Amino acid sequence: MNKKYKIGMYGGKFLPFHKGHRYCVEFAADECETVYVILFYGCADEEKILKEHPEWWLSLEERKKQLMKIYDDTKDRARIIPALIDVSELRTPEGEEDWDAETPLVRDLLGPHLNAVYSSEPSYEDYFRRAYPEADHRLVDVPRIHFPISSTRIREMKDKEEREEWMI
Repeated sequence: MNKKYKIGMYGGKFLPFHKGHRYCVEFAADECETVYVILFYGCADEEKILKEHPEWWLSLEERKKQLMKIYDDTKDRARIIPALIDVSELRTPEGEEDWDAETPLVRDLLGPHLNAVYSSEPSYEDYFRRAYPEADHRLVDVPRIHFPISSTRIREMKDKEEREEWMI
């Protein structure tokens, strides 16, 4: 079966991984021969989240298990390659996450043949156009119709059963 793209990429900090993330991976897998799912860890935003929501502390090993669950759930749909990138040393002088500094690490992993970058965030367009000009930015379920959830919303949920309903 011919796919629209050879290589695609979907990345995030995934705190936590949820059904919307899996939907995006499956969408990418339907379009790409190979999809890299990249867990960026050591992010400034990650530290802020964990400070505000200590109940969401997940070790890197736990997060890798979540990443592998996405891989296991979708492996028959395309060649999914889970990957980890440590960005803890790549901060702006103000201590914020520096996506431009992260780009070479992604390039080292993917090589020059990236065809599509997946997200649900139109605001990422300028960065993706600058960082990966050869790749299409594929927006997936922007209004969150298929899975009306975000990691932020899950972290704010008080009811454990409600949170677990959305998580993978």
